[in-house]
Amino acid sequence: MTPVVQETRSHSPATQRVNQPGREEAVVRTGEHPVEHERPEDWGWHGEMGKWGRRTWFLGPLAILAFLFGNHEGKVEDIWLICIAALMVVVFLYDRVRRKNAWRAK
Repeated sequence: MTPVVQETRSHSPATQRVNQPGREEAVVRTGEHPVEHERPEDWGWHGEMGKWGRRTWFLGPLAILAFLFGNHEGKVEDIWLICIAALMVVVFLYDRVRRKNAWRAK
């Protein structure tokens, strides 16, 4: 039986491959350590809009409904735009009822 030889890919000499337990193999700069764990808050925003998002909720559906006035001739687009705007309103109303009945509303 012949051993299976995997093809090695060449990387920049400034990088090296690092095995991470429980994760996939990483390519990092030479002399650096791979990130052990990063929180989503470290690289992006994962919060809520807060009170201003709840006060200005109507701007999103209004912006969607503004697309009704354009140079398109078919009515299929209009149906989609109205449904999306209505869905946005339903989600807001659901959130409002949920917050009103929650033990700890933000």
